Amino acid sequence: MKHGAASVPPIQTSDLTIEYPPHGASPAFVAVHGFTLRIAPGEVVGLLGESGSGKSTLARVLSGDAFASDATGIRPQITGGEATVLGYGLRRISKRKLTRLTFGVGLLAQDAADTLPSTMTVAEIVAEPVLERDRRYNRRALGAQVATMIDAVRLPLALLGRYPYELSSGQRQRVALARALVFGPELLIADEPTAGVDVMVRDAVVDLISELQQERSFSALVISSDLAVLQRVVNRIGVMHQGVLVGLGTIDDVFRDPWHPYVRELAAALQPTVAEPDVESLVAGEPPSTGNQTDAAVGS
Repeated sequence: MKHGAASVPPIQTSDLTIEYPPHGASPAFVAVHGFTLRIAPGEVVGLLGESGSGKSTLARVLSGDAFASDATGIRPQITGGEATVLGYGLRRISKRKLTRLTFGVGLLAQDAADTLPSTMTVAEIVAEPVLERDRRYNRRALGAQVATMIDAVRLPLALLGRYPYELSSGQRQRVALARALVFGPELLIADEPTAGVDVMVRDAVVDLISELQQERSFSALVISSDLAVLQRVVNRIGVMHQGVLVGLGTIDDVFRDPWHPYVRELAAALQPTVAEPDVESLVAGEPPSTGNQTDAAVGS
């Protein structure tokens, strides 16, 4: 990790617009419009929003993953504004600079835990990003590096020879996190880090990300539709709605005086009620369920 690069904002975007080009019978689609955000070195920012709000598209673009080869050929493209990650401008980025960029960015994709290679051991999975770049990398040094990462994500070293199907959902997510951090990146982009993880260990996964961020001093963009996840780890949040950033600031600031109707709905769901509000369902675009109607029916 290049701690000396602390003066460079890990992420800086200005009026960024991202579009999916037309393909087949589908027309072009603007996924993100006019997105402006600056993340300071060492800062953790969360993105909250419903499905289809553009969060995952931002993760793919800002991590550089969108510019890698894709068998489908359907990749998001920057069509307006600017985006700079670790000092690299993303518009028309060269392959050489893209390689340098992805070396400094750890991506924990939304389905990372469920897409671990089933025929590879934990040790091989965590080591793979290193060997993809350098097949001649010293194997003894790499083995030590992998063991260090497995220990860092609070997994026993006995799991190094196991396969993904032998692990729990929480363990698989920790392996995916170790893989994302194996290079010691300056920036972690985590897209729905608790998706598919057993509810009993979700808090532990989020707390682990927070602990590692403090220990290793990387910056992070954490994307989630669950506000409770973001509350545990972020300094600020941005709220996305239909591809537009409609709120940005500390959690208290964003919900204390919301100017956008969508944020006002979320803020209303956060107000104390007789039953706990289902904020996650509202973020996902579903009406919140408080259970009040059922209680009333039982009492009538």
